[in-house]
Order: sequence, then C-alpha cells, then structure tokens
Amino acid sequence: MAGARAVGTAQVQAAETAGPTANPAPAAPGAPAAAPAAAPAADCDRIADYLAHLRHGRQLSANTTAAYGRDLVELRTLAEGRDWTDIDHFLVRRLTSKLHARELDPRSIARKLSSWRGFFDWLGTQTTLAANPVQGVRAPKRAKTLPRALSVDDAVQLVAPSPMQLRAAGSDGKGGAEPAELCNRAMFELLYSSGLRVSEMAGLDITPGKDALGWVVLENREVIVTGKGNKRRVVPVGSAAMTALAAWLAVRPAPADGSAALFLSTRGTRVSPRVIQQRLQAHGVASGAPVHVHPHMLRHSFASHVLQSSGDLRAVQDMLGHASISSTQVYTALDFQHLAEVYDKAHPRAKIK
Repeated sequence: MAGARAVGTAQVQAAETAGPTANPAPAAPGAPAAAPAAAPAADCDRIADYLAHLRHGRQLSANTTAAYGRDLVELRTLAEGRDWTDIDHFLVRRLTSKLHARELDPRSIARKLSSWRGFFDWLGTQTTLAANPVQGVRAPKRAKTLPRALSVDDAVQLVAPSPMQLRAAGSDGKGGAEPAELCNRAMFELLYSSGLRVSEMAGLDITPGKDALGWVVLENREVIVTGKGNKRRVVPVGSAAMTALAAWLAVRPAPADGSAALFLSTRGTRVSPRVIQQRLQAHGVASGAPVHVHPHMLRHSFASHVLQSSGDLRAVQDMLGHASISSTQVYTALDFQHLAEVYDKAHPRAKIK
C-alpha cells in the first residue's frame, strides 16, 4: 500500500503544480494575489489513497487518474480548507454555481461532479461519512452538439496517398518516400480504418508482449488495443491500412529507447499522442482538408461511415470500445443528418422554389 500511496501522492503534487482547470475570478486592481490555502496532510493522504485505489484497484489509466486528482485538488481549494466530512450538499451546489459563473463549460462541470461523487462514495467506505454530498447535484444543461465527421470523400482524400505518390511508390508501396512519411501514412490510414483513439494508437507495439497495450496482427488483418477501463478489444484493419503498415514496417528502424513501439518519433522513441495530433494537423493543412482535422475526427468519421454503410449500431459500439450503447447512438444523428443532406440534394420536391 505504501508504494501505491506514493504514486497517488505524486499525482496529487502534480495536480497542485498544474493548478485548477477552472479560470479563477480576477482580483481587484492593485489587490495582492491570494495565496492558496495550505492543505492538511490528512486531506492529501485521502486523495493519494483514492488515486492509488483508482490506479491499482480499478485499473484506470494514468491519464484518467491524473484528471481525477486535478478535480479533487480543485475541490479542496474551493472548499477553503474544510474537512472532507464537513462538505455538505448545499456547499457543493454553491461551488457548482461558482464554476458556472466562471463560464466553465457544462461538460467540464459534469466531469468534476462525477470525480467528486466517486471520491465521496469511496470516502464513505473509509470514514463515518453520513451521505455523499454530491449525490443529486447536477451540472448546468449543455447544448447538444454532434461530433464532427468528415465526408467519405474528404476522409479518403486525407488519408490516401495522392496519385503522384502512388505512381512514385510502385508495387511495394514505398518508392522514394521518406520513413517519416511512411510512418505518418500508416498512422493516418489506421486511425480511419479502425477508429482508434489517439492514445491507443500511440500505445501500439510491433509484437505482443507481457506489458503490451496493443499490437497489429498482420496475418489476421486486425489490431488489438487496450481502451478505457483497461478493456481489450479486437478491431479489423482495412486493406489500404494493411498496405500502408507493410510499407512502414519495411523501413521502420529499431527504436532508440529499446521499446517495441510500432510508431516512432523523429528521435526514434515511441510517438506521443501530441505528436500524432501535430502531424495529422499539418498533413490536413498540406492536403487541403476543408476543416481543422484531429485524430478524434477520424474516429468520428470511421464510426459514422461504418454506420451509414451497415446500420449495425452494436458492431460500431464494439469496434469503438464504448461501454454503453448510448455513447454510440450519437452517430445515428450523424447518419440521419447525412440522409437529410442526400434527400435535400436529390429529391425533386425537397427544395422550396
């Protein structure tokens, strides 16, 4: 337990250094900046123990655990040094109103409430806490927004090599392309082909192993990834992505960090999610994409296009790794939106004259 707490304590310290995610209210002109209240050691220990429970007990990812830590450090700051057992339902409602007054996005407020609610549920098993003070507190309503997906033509144009690149590549798909270009092409094709999260893409290894989070099985034309909640799933890989992967693997150098990473940075180490985002953004600009593109847009496009073609919502849920079908149902709205656009363009009585 001591080792687990050490991990949790390190995440609490990192959260304190990063500071709260909400924008604090500006101080009056000329007024000295208020110093953050010193937190009791017991409070830090409670948070550290809870983060250790999330990381090692519930097997949540390091990024998810760190986000919980930031939310709890912010709650401790907003509560101004109150003991955890002194925080009641009315205080949580006031704090929620304060976050809303700072114009924090309702989705961010909902996430914080979820983090706080989970912490107090756990705290109730460790102390004599009478009730969860966050229970029943809801975030402000947010406008429903649909995920942005590319059209089929735009998505294919984004990830596919140009005709000139195809002629230069020859039958093996490599041609005179630089290794970095082949690496990018394989990543972008795989993102769209299999709908991976960018963190899942970055975590792929070239071969399965004891600590591997994911890998591509070339002979089965599938990719195995570990998603949210440490849940593993198998997703098919399309022929275009397989060709791009084969071209990259033929020139992939040995990683400089001794890892088995499938995709590498220019320094020869495992590529990070941020680098993938930057490379895709730059590629989108260079290829003339009609909108700003990012990895999750390719995931949305994958889901929307598979659903348009198959109508199989359950299969899309499985391939995306959604725990709940409700998370996948948003793509049915995109599908209807697409059908409505087709109708408006094609039906002779659709347009008002």
